[in-house]
Amino acid sequence: MSHEFYKSVATPVVWRLCVFMCCCVFLICPALAEDAKKPRTNVLLITADDMNCDSVGAYGCKVSKTTPNIDRLAEHGMRFVHSHVTIAVCQPCRGVWATGRYPHRSGIEGFQHMQADHPTLMQTLKEAGYITGILGKVGHSTPKAEFEWDMVHDMKELGQGRDPGRYRDFVKGFFQRAKADGRPFYLMVNSHDPHRPFSGSDQEAGMRRKYGPLAMPSHIFQPGEVVVPGFLPDIPPVRREIAEYYSSVRRCDDTVGAVLDVLHDSGMEGNTLVMFLSDHGMPLPFAKTNVYLHSTRTPWIVCWPGKVKAGTIDQKHFISGVDLMPTVLDALKLPLPDGMDGFSFLLVLEGKSQAGRDKVFTQFHQTSARRRYPMRCVQNRRWGYIFNPWSDDHRVFRNESQSGRSFKAMKDAAETDQRIAERVRHFQYRTLEEFYDFENDPDALHNLIDDPKYRAQIDQMRGELADWMRLTGDPALQAFLHRDSSKAVSSFMADQDSRAGPKKRPRKRKKAKF
Repeated sequence: MSHEFYKSVATPVVWRLCVFMCCCVFLICPALAEDAKKPRTNVLLITADDMNCDSVGAYGCKVSKTTPNIDRLAEHGMRFVHSHVTIAVCQPCRGVWATGRYPHRSGIEGFQHMQADHPTLMQTLKEAGYITGILGKVGHSTPKAEFEWDMVHDMKELGQGRDPGRYRDFVKGFFQRAKADGRPFYLMVNSHDPHRPFSGSDQEAGMRRKYGPLAMPSHIFQPGEVVVPGFLPDIPPVRREIAEYYSSVRRCDDTVGAVLDVLHDSGMEGNTLVMFLSDHGMPLPFAKTNVYLHSTRTPWIVCWPGKVKAGTIDQKHFISGVDLMPTVLDALKLPLPDGMDGFSFLLVLEGKSQAGRDKVFTQFHQTSARRRYPMRCVQNRRWGYIFNPWSDDHRVFRNESQSGRSFKAMKDAAETDQRIAERVRHFQYRTLEEFYDFENDPDALHNLIDDPKYRAQIDQMRGELADWMRLTGDPALQAFLHRDSSKAVSSFMADQDSRAGPKKRPRKRKKAKF
């Protein structure tokens, strides 16, 4: 090809290509620069400690004045009807949130830190340039004990985790630092309410004697104002304790209100993804440290201006605690680590339908005293099936929910009331299998496991649970498959008991303050 021919043909082509590339740079670079100027989305995770889903006004609470601030958040975001935590006890539940893994897959089955090097939400965000902060429940919410938060204040600095004013001050300081650093933030705000000791209780009086004055709720509930949950007997000591519990619910709501007010005043509200949820149900019999509907169902509210339509209610999809980490990372357009069991429900937040959200799997392993009571449950919109390999008519269930007034009153009343006596016995001993119509019997009062009318539903849910156990490598699988063999179940429980022991104290970590 001659030099002249090349010049006559190639030069116009090269010229046109150069013009095209210049146009692209002219058009694209400003857009990229504009994207770079946009602030990255902040994340504010607010949690309650031991709050029943139906204690929240937006979730149909039958007691008025319980949660005006949480209700306000629901008005500006999306609330989920079928939202559950994965395990109804503090540290393992929070471990699930932070890892996106089931407890038997992360190793956080009870009150211990994670030994494996699985990615965590807070570490992933910190590595992505986020400033990280936590208020309250620090040990329970930090799967890797060596993780260094940029800001951390724990129970004593927060008025035993019950002083809305102190939460307000620390949140304000954290937001100011995030602004000064020009960095997006991840802040986990954990109220210690309504966990025991309840406001106004004898247990709280002991805390006041030890630590001094505590903040008072903005409303003190009286026994005549409250409704006793259907899974508990309506007797005077129980009603009194429920009133004390609701006063603590209100103080938690006061804390939520203080945090939301600071966010609004900061000017960062429009670019912040806010989630509110509880780590499990109330610390009373048949709720916390179990797998009933009232154990794992949680109020889960998501507010994200411009992304999530305000005032929406999702009544279709089931979401679970294992979905929190993948959803947050997906929303922030960050890569999802391999190995998570949960999956993002960002599509649902965007108002779209998502397959695979018609049921939820929950579990329990051990109490804070390191007693092992393994349970597995599968629930859908109507039915709930429970497997209790620990139940052998001899082992007695003991948990923190038996402290306080209610369980003692139930045991006393059981001496003369046969109905209450049956409830006390069921709570303490259970049966190997339970099956409930949660749609019509949300309080799990009628175990249908031996009713032949429900054999098809029971067998279907047994099959679903077995499939899930295989998929996740559940160590209880063989005990479940051979549940009719006392030898197989006893062998599993012997292994479980070998893992029990004295409660370990969490490692102390250096506190970062500013």
